[in-house]
Amino acid sequence: MNRIVNWGIIAPGKIASKFASDLKLVNGARLYAVASRDVNRAKKFASDYNAKKAYGSYEELVKDPEVDIVYIASPHVFHYEQTLLCLNNGKHVLCEKPMGMNAQQVEELAQVAKEKNLFLMEALWTQFLPSFKKLKEIVTSSIIGDIRYIQADFGFKATYDIMARTFNKKLGGGSLLDIGIYPVFFALELAGKPEEILASTIIGQDGVDESCSMVFSYPSRGLMANLASSFLVDTPTEAIVCGTNGYAKLNTRWHTPTNLTLMINNTEELIRFDQSVYGYKYEIEEVVGCLNRGECESELFPLSKSLLLHQTIDAIREKIGLIY
Repeated sequence: MNRIVNWGIIAPGKIASKFASDLKLVNGARLYAVASRDVNRAKKFASDYNAKKAYGSYEELVKDPEVDIVYIASPHVFHYEQTLLCLNNGKHVLCEKPMGMNAQQVEELAQVAKEKNLFLMEALWTQFLPSFKKLKEIVTSSIIGDIRYIQADFGFKATYDIMARTFNKKLGGGSLLDIGIYPVFFALELAGKPEEILASTIIGQDGVDESCSMVFSYPSRGLMANLASSFLVDTPTEAIVCGTNGYAKLNTRWHTPTNLTLMINNTEELIRFDQSVYGYKYEIEEVVGCLNRGECESELFPLSKSLLLHQTIDAIREKIGLIY
């Protein structure tokens, strides 16, 4: 019989709250501890989500022998050091995306996890959603024919605040790392590494990209992907893959639990999925399954995919001159 997996959470903010809500829905998993630099905030979160322990430092949490795995939900720029802290204290890790600020950090974390025989995964939850899994099945089955065009966007009009993670360069701000990572992931997952990359951006007064536009080209396959992210406007936030026989579209907001429109030979079908949960439960179920099987990586989203994702983002950043 599989034992209960005890989770710890670092940085109890908005995303962590959604994660903790879905964690309650997963068999064989429970929230055991939460850590914040503000112990009162940790205690409030622990009370809200029935965690047994609340800590005022991350070091206390990772030294708790009852914690099996840590979910890291802090701003981007802290992910590398906090993941390293957990791994060096023998904890498995699920780290919010982006797992590092560049591919080198991701590669280093993967190497440490391998050396210590610990589970590590970047929390790109979209990979595990039923709607995205169905889209991949449609593409693989060739129902819509040979893929020729991909389009994905993610944009919202963010309230300007230099102290917020969205615009603060010291916190890894900018649309590419925060939300552009989703369209990049979408193209890589469906088409693989691009043969050519074009990119342009609007750099704001604080030195981060407020909007980013990317084109991935695959000339040898007659395939192109148009991708975009923005903090300046609300965009449709849809993702579509077009083939020679039709197209499949993940409807807004495509990176979350949503429905799917399938168009084949001018016949449209709407495929619905459960949208009653935040959607984090699916990645949690994957992680719990991996831990119970003694696996250190997810077959669905292994570290090699995270590394390719960050290598691609690094290439885009080089094109637009974005340096952290």
